[in-house]
Amino acid sequence: MKKDEMCFSRVVVKFGGTSLADGLKISKAAEIVAKEARRGTEITVVVSAMGRTTDHLIATAEEACGGRVSNRDLDDIMAMGELTSARIFAAALRARGLKSRMIDPYDPEWPIITDGSFTKAKPILPLCEAAIRDHIQPLLRRGVIPVVPGFIGKTREGAITTLGRGGSDVTAFVLARGLQADQVILVTDVEGIMTADPKVVKGTRRLDEVSVDVLVGLADTGAKFIRKKALKYKSPSIDIKVMKNSSSDLRSEGTIIRGGLPQNLVVDAYSNPVMAVTVVGKRVSESPEVVYRILREVRGSKVEILGMSMNENSLILYLPVTNVSERLLETIHSIIVEEEETIAMALRRNLTFIKVRDVGLEETPGVISDIADALKSSSINIYGIFTITSSVIIFVDQKDKDQAVHLIKEAVKSDSS
Repeated sequence: MKKDEMCFSRVVVKFGGTSLADGLKISKAAEIVAKEARRGTEITVVVSAMGRTTDHLIATAEEACGGRVSNRDLDDIMAMGELTSARIFAAALRARGLKSRMIDPYDPEWPIITDGSFTKAKPILPLCEAAIRDHIQPLLRRGVIPVVPGFIGKTREGAITTLGRGGSDVTAFVLARGLQADQVILVTDVEGIMTADPKVVKGTRRLDEVSVDVLVGLADTGAKFIRKKALKYKSPSIDIKVMKNSSSDLRSEGTIIRGGLPQNLVVDAYSNPVMAVTVVGKRVSESPEVVYRILREVRGSKVEILGMSMNENSLILYLPVTNVSERLLETIHSIIVEEEETIAMALRRNLTFIKVRDVGLEETPGVISDIADALKSSSINIYGIFTITSSVIIFVDQKDKDQAVHLIKEAVKSDSS
């Protein structure tokens, strides 16, 4: 058995739009589902709209309405793409002698219940999980393959909503949680998560396995393997497999994605005091050998680098005070004296760093200014700030740690509410 293959009894399989571009591709997709179903696996299928159907529906609605179509009407219109795909896919499974049912959002059995934020609705997980248990699990027990249109939700009042871009992945992950599936299989036009974009970089290879934390870091660079908002709905105990739509078996190799993300905002302060070591000079950023020498000494001293920033004329390292010896500081100073590009160094002790983490936080408009304003209101100075992998890291004076954590929590909660 291959390393990413598993003996599973219940899976959720999601087919993206390129996998459903025409009748032949839908036929092939239905065939690999049928092959797995005949092994006795319980399968729930999630489908996206075919090709660029959603974009066409949006453009048509905007043109017909003179650009004044409401979000509520737009959701009802956009849902038609997924509804059509689901009807065709269910028919393709029945044509192969399997029992299948397309789950219609207009039926009372619909499982994805959302809030009323049209075009960007969020699933209400307790309601979704109850509906999945009541309506989807009994179908699986009877040997029926449910085909669920992805991207679509419904409010408690019955209005159709959509989940925004990447919403079909959200549908698959929510269904997997409610069904306690063994695995979610994402069938896409790529063979898995690659070491770089093969359209840009030659010699890339597929990663056999990757954690959600690493995947979020890649997504921060603009790579859209799986949208970060969808990963927030992934259960930490249910793996995802990303595989290519040209594969002939759902047990083909792909990239396995493990782990999960925090479901709520996390604001943590580093427990020990932090030191900022600032190196100034001329064209420091153009002198990699100087930076290398300094970093090599820090690493040789087994000191953790908590943060680093660099511009044309300076380099700042944030290091834990308790681990920085006088010898290390003297060594860094000797490098500065020896090198032509560097002039002097300065130290600032007794800082702390606060890490703010939430999925997509760095993409929230105004979050940095809101954090800065909150700290400014209590005269708390910021000595460094970074955004990376759905996190914002802020360095403040150690004496202000507790107050800063409280103020940041309040500021960011307001942004995400």
